[in-house]
Amino acid sequence: MKSSEFSRKNLMNLPNTLTYLRVAAIPAILFLLTPPVTGRAYLEAFGLYVVASITDYLDGILARRRNLVTSVGKLLDPLADKLLTSAVLIMLVQLGRVSGWVVFLVLGREMTITGLRSIAASQGLILDASRMGKNKLISQTVAILFLLLYIPSLQDPLDMLGQIFLWISVFLGYWSAWDYFVDFYRKAKALETADAPPADV
Repeated sequence: MKSSEFSRKNLMNLPNTLTYLRVAAIPAILFLLTPPVTGRAYLEAFGLYVVASITDYLDGILARRRNLVTSVGKLLDPLADKLLTSAVLIMLVQLGRVSGWVVFLVLGREMTITGLRSIAASQGLILDASRMGKNKLISQTVAILFLLLYIPSLQDPLDMLGQIFLWISVFLGYWSAWDYFVDFYRKAKALETADAPPADV
């Protein structure tokens, strides 16, 4: 990583600032979801999560269109997503809205893929984000939005939709995890072949 990556201009560019704001929203959402939680607190947490999700969408677009992609942004953006998602899901377990073992499946997948990508990076390999992984994130976001939305007359259907989308995200998450492992195996095999000494003739 070049020293210029850590210049104030790069660290505080607009896409990275949006990522910092997303991280800053996490403590506020945790506070709102600390029991006992009122209907108003659910709606305020819902609103904050919507804003945080929009910043996630915008920072990527701005970084690409304005040529502001940095190594810091590449690290912080997915980290902010994982922290936000994990924090909200853990609080929803405490509130009895989500089963703990389902959240374990979600977090276990995230930690495994993060570890795999770290191992790949140490070998100079880059595992690109898959379309299935992006679909997983979308379904996860939709699930959390349904689970946070508080409308007493529609609460049962909203909770059911939240559970359905959460299970969809689990399915897509493990499907994409398989893709990551296959991609890692192929690239590691190709690297091993390239580094192998030529056979004696």
